[in-house]
Amino acid sequence: MTTLEPEAEAQEINGVSRRQVIHALSLAGAAGLLAGCNGDATTAADSAADVAAGPIPDDLWRAGAGELAAAIRRGEVSSVEVVESHLARVEAVNGHLNAVVRVLADEARAAAQAADEAVAAGAELGPLHGVPISVKDNIAVAGTPTTNGVPAFAEENAEEDALIVTRLKEAGAIVLTRTNLPDLGLRVHTDSYLYGVTRNPWAADRNVGGSSGGEGSALAAGMSCLGLGNDIGGSLRIPAQCNGIASLKPTLGRIASATGGSMSGQLMAVDGPMARRVADLRTAYDLLGRYHRSDPWSVPVPLDLEPPAAPVKVALVPEPSGGSTHPDIAAGVRAAGAALEAAGYAVEEIEPPMVAEALRAWEVLLGYELSVTRSALEEIMSPAAFDFLDRALDLFAVESPIEYMAVYGQRHAIASAWQEFQEDYPLIVGPIMTEPPFVIGLDLEDPGAVLAQMRFEVALNLLGLPAVCVPTGVANGLPQVVEVIGGRYREGLCLEAAQAIEDALGIVTPIDPVMA
Repeated sequence: MTTLEPEAEAQEINGVSRRQVIHALSLAGAAGLLAGCNGDATTAADSAADVAAGPIPDDLWRAGAGELAAAIRRGEVSSVEVVESHLARVEAVNGHLNAVVRVLADEARAAAQAADEAVAAGAELGPLHGVPISVKDNIAVAGTPTTNGVPAFAEENAEEDALIVTRLKEAGAIVLTRTNLPDLGLRVHTDSYLYGVTRNPWAADRNVGGSSGGEGSALAAGMSCLGLGNDIGGSLRIPAQCNGIASLKPTLGRIASATGGSMSGQLMAVDGPMARRVADLRTAYDLLGRYHRSDPWSVPVPLDLEPPAAPVKVALVPEPSGGSTHPDIAAGVRAAGAALEAAGYAVEEIEPPMVAEALRAWEVLLGYELSVTRSALEEIMSPAAFDFLDRALDLFAVESPIEYMAVYGQRHAIASAWQEFQEDYPLIVGPIMTEPPFVIGLDLEDPGAVLAQMRFEVALNLLGLPAVCVPTGVANGLPQVVEVIGGRYREGLCLEAAQAIEDALGIVTPIDPVMA
């Protein structure tokens, strides 16, 4: 196991443990703040088996998770070779990017050897058999610390895996690396008190996204083919946009989690997969999107619901109201709309209701609960990270507990309005952030400007809706990515539409990092 060796700190703040603070806010399993369907169900094994049996790249790290799993099953490559290829890639590019903060080399090599022995013995193999994956450093992996990016948690080893890690391991996946995140997941850019700044492989001076920025950078640069992150305000989606990858933010309760937290965390925080290819998201979704009794929000809903009437109507939102949208962002959304129209969807430019109200409700729910623990958070976070949070909370300006309580009632009205809209438009396609990845430091200089860029995407956290992020191209040297939004439990519909976009417009990663 290779990692930095941070210095441990005292574990008490004003009589309350740091871990209690994080659990109370649901940030240990949350994400960055501010930061035509056929309806047929498919299994994870089916998804992986559907991967074309074409030649695997000589550089195995360039392949997708499904491609690698299929090649391992066919005996064309070994799991040991795949793991060694990814280890070599980490060695080659992570010194510049700082996306990976812990390498489980010995453990992964042993698991890969066992995986190859299982293939040779003709054992039953899972859909991710022998495939190395990465895990964000606020998701528990047994025997390693769940650092949340801060020194306070640097030496608290997890006793067991998080449920999502367990489920991928049961499918044959091998945890190879842990990835960076900002302090407690509370920043749009990934710069950790514990491990430092993570770089964007497209442009070293641009935002890599947060809080799953280490995952985004690692996937885009070929250090991983499949990863796990989480999202309470865009943390699965903002890094997808910044790095040109794909990700799935599930419906609240679709991907079960055994961790609790504050009320806002329980309503808005979800775990999800990140990858370069939509097919790999589908495989992960089939494995993760199952009921589990440990999560009271989890429900036994089929992975794919009955399809809506054809042609499926899509609401296209290239320029959300309430602020400006960069032409490159709007162009990417319209390119996705054109791809869907060519695939048989009925596309119309129209915006869902109450977007501004959803933004304000998200601010109040999250901001009020965070403001209560300001002093405790200040002792855990770096000065720069806390300054960003402190200024953001001032912008949220929750006046009283009355406003906080009233927002829960307003959330019902917003959800009702969106549900009615989605009866007519089962899919919504729009931007994640309304500007390209910003120059590093903007979130510290002007958090209000960054929040304005997030005005459309945070509604999905407030309402617990699913979205799939998918690239649409590259403009001025930076990736273009959109989110395909569905109604509750409509991940299958979102994935199918995202696949149509990917089929038409292609993938844009992995890339070699731009070093300048």
